[in-house]
Amino acid sequence: MLIINQLLDIYEVRKPELIPFNNYARRLIARLGNVTLEHVPCGENRQADALAKLASTLALPDHETHVPICRSWVIPPIFESEDNGEREVNVVSVLEIETEDWRQPFIDYLQHGKLPDDPHRRTHVKRRAPRFIYYKDMLYRRSFEGLFLRCLGENEAKQALEEAHSGICGAHQSGPKLHFRIKRMGYYWLTMVKDCMEYTKRCHACQIHANFIHQPQELLHPTVASWPFDAWGLDVVGPLPKSSGGHLYILAATDYFSKWAEAIPLKEVKKENVVNFIRTHLIFRYGVPRHVITDNGKSFCNSAVTRLCQKFGFKQHASTMYNPPANGLAEAFNKTLGGLLKKVVAKAKRDWPERMEEALWAYRTTYRTPTQATPYSLVYGVEAVLPLERQIPSLRVAIQEDLTHEDNARLRLEELEVLDEKRLEAQQRLECYQARMSKSFNKKVRLRSFQKGDLVLAVRRPINTTHKIGGKFVSKWDGPYVVQEVYSSGAYKLVAEDDLRVGPINGKFLKRYYP
Repeated sequence: MLIINQLLDIYEVRKPELIPFNNYARRLIARLGNVTLEHVPCGENRQADALAKLASTLALPDHETHVPICRSWVIPPIFESEDNGEREVNVVSVLEIETEDWRQPFIDYLQHGKLPDDPHRRTHVKRRAPRFIYYKDMLYRRSFEGLFLRCLGENEAKQALEEAHSGICGAHQSGPKLHFRIKRMGYYWLTMVKDCMEYTKRCHACQIHANFIHQPQELLHPTVASWPFDAWGLDVVGPLPKSSGGHLYILAATDYFSKWAEAIPLKEVKKENVVNFIRTHLIFRYGVPRHVITDNGKSFCNSAVTRLCQKFGFKQHASTMYNPPANGLAEAFNKTLGGLLKKVVAKAKRDWPERMEEALWAYRTTYRTPTQATPYSLVYGVEAVLPLERQIPSLRVAIQEDLTHEDNARLRLEELEVLDEKRLEAQQRLECYQARMSKSFNKKVRLRSFQKGDLVLAVRRPINTTHKIGGKFVSKWDGPYVVQEVYSSGAYKLVAEDDLRVGPINGKFLKRYYP
């Protein structure tokens, strides 16, 4: 626009460097005769615009040490016509500018007193030059300990990093220790600390043998249940000492709202046993739940359980592999039940199935901290009468003995009417308890998330016996894998190089891989 208006005498040419071009353009217009000048937007005149930008890019200042090198490749067209003798070619030009050695300004200043033209670089060189000396065609820098460190160029620095970290005497140290080691060996370059950190971060051996990350990487996501028997957590306890009847396992279910628990002994864990337990002990007694939460075991994740879910219209949520906190309520009940049984079983420990009903009754009638109520009271609206209250009559037992049948019925109706209010209060207390737990847990969290396409390493599982022969020399991490899908609550689906799919796996068992 400026050039056209100057040629049309709308604008005046004031810059001296534009006057020769303006005069030459006027001579060309006079030679051609009838010429019309029209402004074309940059979007419609891309070739000329790119040529102008290329010219400004190549306009290097005087006394510049950068050397432009252009390379051209002749790329044949994708579609060629056999009849056309002329063949069009595309010429691709790549501009490579040689990077300046960081040592050269200091050498020029120490030898010849020459400083760069840029005022910022000139100040930088003058301020740091007293710490450098030039001796026998080598630049050295005096460290704070008084040692003279040889200054290395880019290629020499890469060689020093590789040899000091993973060479013959390399110890695969961390970034700060690698920096200290190279400095003690007598070498220096400007980006020494940054390069050491980057090199150790990308070392494959260091990544697959690194220690586990115990710090949680995702905020706590508690399971919220709004009504009794709305959500159940299922899990298997065992194998336990073999009972007199041949039982080895306990299949347990816990209600997420009231903490009510059901459990049965099993000789073996089969999908038929799981389906029958859900149908007879949960659905037929307490109604159809909204969802059940299980682990990824074959006894839970199978076609039989899927058909049961479709038949009764509830959902099954499977927790991620090797992540018990994802089904924390079931795991907590398993711990409590195991603690009760081991204190009441006989010396031979073969009578635990007979003792299990007693343990369940004790659990159901015990005050639970999250709800500040017993599971029995939240289910039936009244506390259970315990044997001690019959042996030594309590106040409520003594009062009930003198009540008539009509008074008992009226009292029971009143208890049922206030049951909904008790459950609402229990839900509020449960939400407050979960909020306190989340606040305490989230203080320790260091957020670490991954996106689709990221390279990650996964913790080597104890179940993986592929490299068992390696013993203590086996790496702690497997991979690298590619993140194929990102789920909610910090779970990921991975895929290996051989198209082997892994997952879902919790993000706390993953870490980023740097190739």
